[in-house]
Amino acid sequence: MYPVILRIGPLTIYSYGLMMAIAFLTAAYLTGKELTRKGLDGELASSMVFWAAVGGLVGARIFAIFDDWNGFLADPVHSIFSGAGFVWYGGLIGGFLAVTWNIHANRLPWLTTVDCISPGMVLGHAIGRIGCELAGDGDWGRETTLPWGRAYPNAIVGWNYPPGVYVHPTPLYEVLAYTLVFAFLWSIRKRPHPAGTLFWWYLVLASSARFCIEFVRINPRIVAGLSEAQIISIVFVTIGLWKLVTSGAVTLRSTSPLQSKLRASKQ
Repeated sequence: MYPVILRIGPLTIYSYGLMMAIAFLTAAYLTGKELTRKGLDGELASSMVFWAAVGGLVGARIFAIFDDWNGFLADPVHSIFSGAGFVWYGGLIGGFLAVTWNIHANRLPWLTTVDCISPGMVLGHAIGRIGCELAGDGDWGRETTLPWGRAYPNAIVGWNYPPGVYVHPTPLYEVLAYTLVFAFLWSIRKRPHPAGTLFWWYLVLASSARFCIEFVRINPRIVAGLSEAQIISIVFVTIGLWKLVTSGAVTLRSTSPLQSKLRASKQ
């Protein structure tokens, strides 16, 4: 674990900041390529990523404030301007709203544009989680005896476990999951499909991954044994599946009684 990559005099390069920068650059590059391939202005990718970063930071901070409302009431200035305490889904929603504004401001087709954004966005998320792992920012999982369990003694967020205790490296789980989601989206991007299909698949797959990983994370449970992230994941998966079906990207095939009898007679 390496919270600090390099120190040169007064200059300090932090691993989390470095990986976030790489994540945004990667997302901008892939989004630009996809915009150009779809006949849109690839140069707009940089402004989209900029607004995604601004909206994401604001949204993540707002969610963090609501999650610690008593702390906000006790010290509002510190809660707003502290460098700690960001909520991923708040960042996703805030970034989504900011990018949607940017899309409309540039008169781009929304569904086609979010399709162009989705692969780069999920790969950027995976790269960002590498930064979480290197920095040890407190989003590790529960204690485990599995051979790949990790300790975070140099974490930027206090590591309060005694020596010999290991936890689930949930940032690495997310890196693997989101990289697989990216591979799927990238592999189907050139196939014929209704506009918006990649984005709906992103909602379904990335949210499903987060829902499952959340079971071994240390986040508090708020309803029916589920965490806040899991509840939001259910909402996003539901929206994504509904849109995939209603757009015709996924077809629910039904079997008639006659087809069932024919199949049974062949067995």
